[in-house]
Amino acid sequence: MQQRPLADEIRPRTLDEVVGQKHLLAPGAVLRRLIESGTSANMVFYGPSGTGKTTVANIVAERTQKTLYRLNATSATLQDVKDIIANVGTLLAPGGILLYLDEIQYFNKKQQQSLLEFMENGQITLIASTTENPYFYVYGALLSRSTVFEFKSVPPKEILPAVERALEIEKKRQELPLSWEKDVPLDIATACGGDVRKAINAVELLCQAARPNKSGKLKLTREDASQVSQRSAMRYDREGDAHYDILSALQKSIRGSDPDAAVHYLGRLLEAGDLLSPCRRLLVIAAEDIGLAYPMAMVVTKACVDAAVQLGLPEAQLPLAEAAILLATAPKSNSAHNAINAARADLRAGRTGDIPRQLQNVHADTTGFDNRQNYKYPHNYPGHWVEQQYLPDALKNARYYEYGENKTEKAARRYWEELKGKSQ
Repeated sequence: MQQRPLADEIRPRTLDEVVGQKHLLAPGAVLRRLIESGTSANMVFYGPSGTGKTTVANIVAERTQKTLYRLNATSATLQDVKDIIANVGTLLAPGGILLYLDEIQYFNKKQQQSLLEFMENGQITLIASTTENPYFYVYGALLSRSTVFEFKSVPPKEILPAVERALEIEKKRQELPLSWEKDVPLDIATACGGDVRKAINAVELLCQAARPNKSGKLKLTREDASQVSQRSAMRYDREGDAHYDILSALQKSIRGSDPDAAVHYLGRLLEAGDLLSPCRRLLVIAAEDIGLAYPMAMVVTKACVDAAVQLGLPEAQLPLAEAAILLATAPKSNSAHNAINAARADLRAGRTGDIPRQLQNVHADTTGFDNRQNYKYPHNYPGHWVEQQYLPDALKNARYYEYGENKTEKAARRYWEELKGKSQ
């Protein structure tokens, strides 16, 4: 007789057995109170895979005495939903229907809209789950009729009891005596990246791969555990939220002048095999966050990026680490970033105007209408500067650039204030 998958056998049947999510399921927490009251509220569960979303949906269905149907939006169609609705009021669903729609972000807007009719008339209670931010991927009208609950990665210390329980189940399953090295459970709990299902699957694989020793016993080793779960702590989807979260964390760490955090998040990207994303982001950071405080940062970063692309992984980690640490420890200025944003904001608001006559191309002097351009060539004046209007008349008093409070920009400000004969 074929055994049930370990992850299915160990799946919690009560809220107290759920691993992690104490902020949602601890006594007195809102979601727990809703479930215990037998709620029929529509909900969206948002969070990484393997954190209990499906498990909680099962418990909700049991508490509400509704028939649970599961669909995965990656393969389901609107007809699948209609087929389920057809069971309302029949012996197949005497207490009503709870539809668990996994990965709802893969339903397009029209498909999501089609669910509203059934939610409005109470034919179904919908629990949708997604690993992506629902406020970006779930249709607004559907969100307004649902309550969003965020599930979080489970820390190793909370996964550990589940791993130990899984090992005990496997111990009873095995025909030969099974034991393990002391730190094997913690190694698995730590390496799974907050994904309980991944940890349980690692236990199952580890036990399936176990071979008898000379004493005819099965012994699970830390080395084998490491191979089974290697790199599993990495959560990464190049098109998903995790990708942009890591890039955001990289930039904010560098902006906050924390070189340790900078190389940590750079390492996450490189461990996932992503070379181009950190290259592009480091160049952006050099311009946006270091900017005119240390203009050579762009030159050095570009050289490091070019070297990284030429070298490829794993050697590319070296120049990229140099760039990340340089940017994190460099003085910071966002004055250029603010200046161009302010200028473009005026343009988008329609604040523009004709280019001043003296700045127009020389061919304008041949039109016959006005051959006096009156452009003053700065290089012909002391200090290579002469007062002259450059902005259109409608914006002639606009001020976009403000000197930053760093050594380089302070020096530039002093130079030009002295040359232009203006005081601060």
